[in-house]
Amino acid sequence: MRHTFFCIDGHTAGNPVRLVAGGAPLLRGGDMLARRQDFLARFDWIRTGLCFEPRGHDMMSGGFLYPPTRDDADCGILFIETSGCLPMCGHGTIGMVTFGLEHGLITPRTPGQLRIEVPAGVIDIAYAMDGGKVRWVRIRNVPAYVAATGIAIEVPGFGPLSVDVSYGGNYYAIIEPQGPYAGLDDLGASRIVELSRTIRDLMRDAIEPVHPLDDRIRGVSHVLWADKPKGEGADGRNAVFYGERAIDRSPCGTGTSARLAHLEHQGRLNVGDRFVHESYIGSRFIGRVEEAVMVGDRPGIIPSIEGSAIATGFNTIWIDREDPFWAGFSVV
Repeated sequence: MRHTFFCIDGHTAGNPVRLVAGGAPLLRGGDMLARRQDFLARFDWIRTGLCFEPRGHDMMSGGFLYPPTRDDADCGILFIETSGCLPMCGHGTIGMVTFGLEHGLITPRTPGQLRIEVPAGVIDIAYAMDGGKVRWVRIRNVPAYVAATGIAIEVPGFGPLSVDVSYGGNYYAIIEPQGPYAGLDDLGASRIVELSRTIRDLMRDAIEPVHPLDDRIRGVSHVLWADKPKGEGADGRNAVFYGERAIDRSPCGTGTSARLAHLEHQGRLNVGDRFVHESYIGSRFIGRVEEAVMVGDRPGIIPSIEGSAIATGFNTIWIDREDPFWAGFSVV
């Protein structure tokens, strides 16, 4: 059987976004997190077929627009990427909101504002349009908090590291310059990828963070290498590892949210502070600590992330069961 998917492809701050505008499966579930679980149980071949080779690549991510399950939301989003079906994706949200608005797939009840239901919760969106183009999108994200600090690991062939864990929609192992880690440019992209896979495995052995309000959200999925900025006007820089071989080309939306919570926890940011986050390739998001909140019994923050996306074209993709690689593959 041949399955056809109509996609709008593009990028947010350099990282790919594939909005599947046609071909999304009907899902069961009373909220987007339950729909995510149903998707993983019955339709994960769509994710692997669209994101992995030969139709995608190691950095591919995107998702689907769905009717919301809540009366107060404009739409729902389900995220897909090579690392899985994420609870939240910041760069993906910016891209899919941009493409959806520009192509009439999303109709806001209030121009300039959206409320979107994602598996991690409900997020509020502000955006600006000019001449039919979305110039920027700002996400008021789900609450972020620090889950653990000072997790000691020994990385074979590298050395000891002290790693913190912070949540910004996904759980991040955050590594600041220390000991064997002098900075991003000292390592280079290939070494970051090589080390990150090992570090994520070590962190998963050491700790399994569980969201205080929903135990279906758990486990370290990303590694964020923090560094000082390179460009004028930036406040920090990162390389975020996800999947098996990917470094986020954008500053990473949920990673920026996790980093904002991390810096606020350390007393290096306060409510109202702005933080310009630079990616490995030099693209930027504007982060802000919007307010202090409690996440269950944990102190946390409401972060916001602002960025922009560019659509690069339409793409009609077939997944044909007669293709020996219909479900995709990855070469690690």
